[in-house]
Formats: sequence, structure tokens, C-alpha cells
Amino acid sequence: MPLQLRFCSLFSGSSGNASFVSFGETALLIDAGLPAKTLTAALDAIGVSPSDLSGILITHEHSDHVRGLETLAKRYRLDVFASEGTWDAMGPRFPGLLPRQRREFRPEEDFYIGQVNVLPFEIPHDAAQPVGFCLEAGGKKVSFATDLGHTSREVIDRAANSDVLLLEANHDVEMLKAGPYPAMLKRRILGNRGHLSNEACALALQKLLPGLKYVFLGHLSRENNAPELAYAAAEGAALRLGARIGSDIFLSVAYPNRTAEPVVLA
Repeated sequence: MPLQLRFCSLFSGSSGNASFVSFGETALLIDAGLPAKTLTAALDAIGVSPSDLSGILITHEHSDHVRGLETLAKRYRLDVFASEGTWDAMGPRFPGLLPRQRREFRPEEDFYIGQVNVLPFEIPHDAAQPVGFCLEAGGKKVSFATDLGHTSREVIDRAANSDVLLLEANHDVEMLKAGPYPAMLKRRILGNRGHLSNEACALALQKLLPGLKYVFLGHLSRENNAPELAYAAAEGAALRLGARIGSDIFLSVAYPNRTAEPVVLA
């Protein structure tokens, strides 16, 4: 029997990241980068209680991905799944988590949470052992690829043929160069293990199309990007390949301060 897929980007940006995904009865939170109270309210707004979650998947240890993790996991007794390197980096910051809640995986080795097959894959970012995720069940696939300095062949291969893809479009290069950030931070963002620009996101989409259904542009910088710029770059990539927006592919922006429109696939 087909499983219903629900996806919602709750928050996506440098101020905090969290997404909700469910396949049938298996519900997951991807990252917990805002206060637990904020995350709980966002889940409640889409009709989900944190107690309904089957676990929390963590991409990496940066604070905009784990800020609310300990409080949420402790309060609702949730298992937390992260790579060995990520646990080494963030574990000492969360002494309140019980040993049984600390679930460790290796990138490129898949595992199951309930009905969902989880495949973590390596991404190029300046963290201890960062990963993206492919989640599959019932013939449907959701992929997460944010916080990456470039789209490696592995990232492209893993994200291919996703029903839903959250893909980074962090900055407009010219806005970043002309902006107020210190030179060192600009170099970090522009580096090979930094963040993906609108242009790089568009190039990645050209490699991934056709084969995608719903694409959310995520982790937009408030200071160095604008939703209309990110959308225009991605839209241009799709149109150059002859894809029809709203028919062949559905393209949306994931916002830093509010939930994106949920996707429900039967």
C-alpha cells in the first residue's frame, strides 16, 4: 500500500534550520536549529506534535542546525541520529542527552527508521563530518543538500530523481562581495567548503533535470541574497532545459522565518 509523503521546510537559513518529513506513520525532523519552543510551535502549526516524531536527523554540528536539539530531544525522549564526527564535535555540548538517545551512523551506510530508508552522504562543508540525506519509502524520495561549498558528483548522484529536494541557494555572489561581511567570512562562504551560490545552485539543477518534482531553495542568506534572485536563477536553469514551472517541476523558496508551503504526495 502506498505511503503518504509529507514534507515541510519549517525554517531554512543562517538563523536556523529545521524540516519535517513523514512517510506514513514514520515522522522525522531534519535538524533542530531553533529554540525548542519555536520548533514545537512550527510543528503544531502543521498539525504535528514532537511526541509524534520517530527521531531527529542532524546534518552537522553548527549552531543553526542544533540550537534546540537537546531541549527537544530530552523533553520528548527522541533518538538523535548523527555521524560519528558530528557526535564528537557536538556531543560534549549536550550532556543532558542519554546514551541510548545518541544514535550514530557512518556516511554512505544506509539504515532504517521505521519504514524509512535513510542514506546519509558526505557533503563538502567546513564542519566535522557533515552529511546530506536521502530518505526513501513507498517508492518516494526526499533529499537534503544544503551547507555545501560545491556540488560534488556524489551530491548530484544522491539527489537525482528526488520527489522533493531541499537544495542550497545561499547567496548572490555580487551581493556577498559588496556586502558588510569581513573578508575572512566572505572567503569562507565562497570557498570550496562554504555555501552554494544562486549560480552554483542553478548549475546543479541543470545536472539534475529532468527527474525532480518539487525543489525548495534553502539556506538563503538574509544579508547576501534575496528570494527573487534565488528563484530567478533556478527558474532560468529549468527554462533553459525546456522544463515547465508548475507542471514539469514545482519550484519554491524555503524561508528563514516562516514555514514553506507543505508538500503532500499520496
